[in-house]
Amino acid sequence: MGTQERKPMTLSDPAQGKTLVLNSSAVKKTTTTMASCSEETATNTEEEPTETLASEKREARLRKFRELHFKRNEARKLNHQEVVEEDKRLKLPTNWEAKKARLEWELAEDEKKKECAARGEDYNRVKLLEVTADEAERWERKKKKKNPDTGFAGYAEAQFRQYQRLTRQIRPDLENYEKQREESGEDFYPTSNSLIYGTHTPSKEGIDRMVEDVEKQIEKRAKYSRRRAYNDDADIDYINERNAKFNKKAERFYGKYTAEIKQNLERGTAV
Repeated sequence: MGTQERKPMTLSDPAQGKTLVLNSSAVKKTTTTMASCSEETATNTEEEPTETLASEKREARLRKFRELHFKRNEARKLNHQEVVEEDKRLKLPTNWEAKKARLEWELAEDEKKKECAARGEDYNRVKLLEVTADEAERWERKKKKKNPDTGFAGYAEAQFRQYQRLTRQIRPDLENYEKQREESGEDFYPTSNSLIYGTHTPSKEGIDRMVEDVEKQIEKRAKYSRRRAYNDDADIDYINERNAKFNKKAERFYGKYTAEIKQNLERGTAV
């Protein structure tokens, strides 16, 4: 078979009115170039989703890092505030909370008193209207449990408690009161010129009540302070009452250590 000659390829451009004649080598180069361009386009198309996915992951990590950084700063700020507040609380007195609550309660009470005074109402009555039955019962139980007699704290306090106790026991006799007022007339309310002072004679019932009350006071006083019995047979190793008390204290603390020395001194055999 003989060798056939390849005919050249003719390309026409109607828009420009030109005709392009290509030989076989040019056609081959053109085909190779188009194939390489299509491969590059396909490769770029495959790489674009990969780069987009990587950028999205990077943005997500950066966003999460910014959130963590913000939370860390916020936690640091809150911790600093708590430290400052704790330092303030530690510098305050131990009973500051109770004092603060007490002061707030007193301020609220003062405001309520002012409001009641402005309306012309009695504050104690308004306050009692706000008390429930349960609160009143609880207060009564506390009063009953509380011991009004706390013992001897001073002569003035003891005298005042005795006065209150005696006044609570008084039961006025209104009939006898009216009778004495009618008998005395104007002298029942004495002045500086009245001579009725010292002329009153108490009744037998009044004297009995006074004797009974005095006996109760003596009995109660005996419970508070019991006088120690005096032992006539005990050794006299003191010169006065003060020295006797001191010797008793020394005997109580050091008696077991000085018993032998004391016996030797009494026998006259001490070295």
